[in-house]
Amino acid sequence: MTPGAWQPSVAMAARNLRRNRVRTVLAVLGVTIGVFAVATLGVFGNVLALGADDAIGDIGTQVVLSPNADAGVESLSDADVAAVRRAVGEPAVVPLYSDGAIVSAPTDQQFATVYGVERPGLAFEAAEGDLPERHRDGAIVGAELAENLGVGVGDRVEVAGGQTRVIAVLAQSQTFSPVAPDEAVFLPESAFAADGYDQVLVVSESGAEASAAAESIRRSVNAREERVDVFELAAVVDEINEFFDLLGTFLLGLGGISLVVAGVSILNVMLMSTVERREEIGVMRAVGVTRRDVLRVLIAEAGLIGALGAVLGTVLTVVVVAGLVVSTSAVDSTIALDPTNGYYLLLALGFGVGVGLVSGAYPAWKAANERPVEALRS
Repeated sequence: MTPGAWQPSVAMAARNLRRNRVRTVLAVLGVTIGVFAVATLGVFGNVLALGADDAIGDIGTQVVLSPNADAGVESLSDADVAAVRRAVGEPAVVPLYSDGAIVSAPTDQQFATVYGVERPGLAFEAAEGDLPERHRDGAIVGAELAENLGVGVGDRVEVAGGQTRVIAVLAQSQTFSPVAPDEAVFLPESAFAADGYDQVLVVSESGAEASAAAESIRRSVNAREERVDVFELAAVVDEINEFFDLLGTFLLGLGGISLVVAGVSILNVMLMSTVERREEIGVMRAVGVTRRDVLRVLIAEAGLIGALGAVLGTVLTVVVVAGLVVSTSAVDSTIALDPTNGYYLLLALGFGVGVGLVSGAYPAWKAANERPVEALRS
C-alpha cells in the first residue's frame, strides 16, 4: 500500500473530525493527559535513578574486607593482606588500623575515628597539602572534622593525648565510603600498637573490576578457611538500581492506566461516530467506495486523534520539565537533559499514537464490514 493511497483518507478524516469539534477535542485531551502522565512519570523516575547514581558515585568500585569473627579471626595479618594483593592484582589494596579518640584543637575538640594508613594516596585525595607516598609523620584530617575544629595544614592537633601537625586536609567526600573519611583522622601505622589490621579497602577503577576482585578473594583468600568477610559495595549499588528500575516501571504503569482510559474514550468516540454516520457510510459503500477505503478513513480519524494528543502530551512534558529545571535547583539540568530521558518521550509518543490506532480498529472494521443495504435501511 503506497503512502499516496492514504492522503485522501487522511484529508477526509481531518474534515470529519472538524465536524465534531467538541467530541474530538475531548478525545484528544484524554490522549494528551495520558501521554503526559506516561512521559512525566517515566522521565521523573529516570531522573531519580540518574540522581541516585550520581550521588552514589564510585561506591561500587570499593570492596571492604574485615576479619571473620565467626571463624575466630580478630584481625587481618600481613600475610592476609599479601594474599589479598595476589588475589586482586591491579586494584589498590589499602590496609587500615582503626580506633576512636578525642581530637583536640586550640579552639575545640571532637571525638573522631582514627585510622592508621601507610599509603593514603591510593584511596583519598587532598584539598589542602599533599598526601605523602608513605605516611611516616603528621596527621591527615577529614574535611568536616577540619572545618569543625577550625584547623588547616600546619596547625597542630592533639589526638589521644599526643601532639601532631596537620600535613593535609582531605577533599570533601562526594560519595559514601565505609571508612567515613570526612570526620576522621589518619595517622601513620606506627601510631598503632595492634598486631593486625582492622579493615582492608580494595579500590578498583570500575564496579565490574570490584566484583571480579571480590569473587577472586572469595576463591583464593577464603579457599581453606573463611578468614575475611567480603562486603561488596557493587552489590549494594545493584540493589539500588533494581529498586529504581522497579520504581520506574511502577510509575510507567500508573501513566499507562491514564492512556488506557484515553483509549476507551477514543473507542467510545469512534463507535458513536460510526453509529451517527451509519447512513453516510452506507451511501459511500453503495456508490462504490470499497471496504478498504472506509476502513482507511476511520483508522485515519483514530490515528489523528492519537497523534495530536501524543504530540501535545509530549510537548507539555518538555515544557513542565524545563520549567522545573529553570525554577528550582532540585533538578540538575545535566540530569534532566540526559539522552536516556528521550526514550520515555518517544515511548509515550508512540504509545499515544498506538492507543489511537488500536482503539479505532474495531469501530472501523465494524463500519467497513456492514452491508450497505442494512446501513441505508437504518
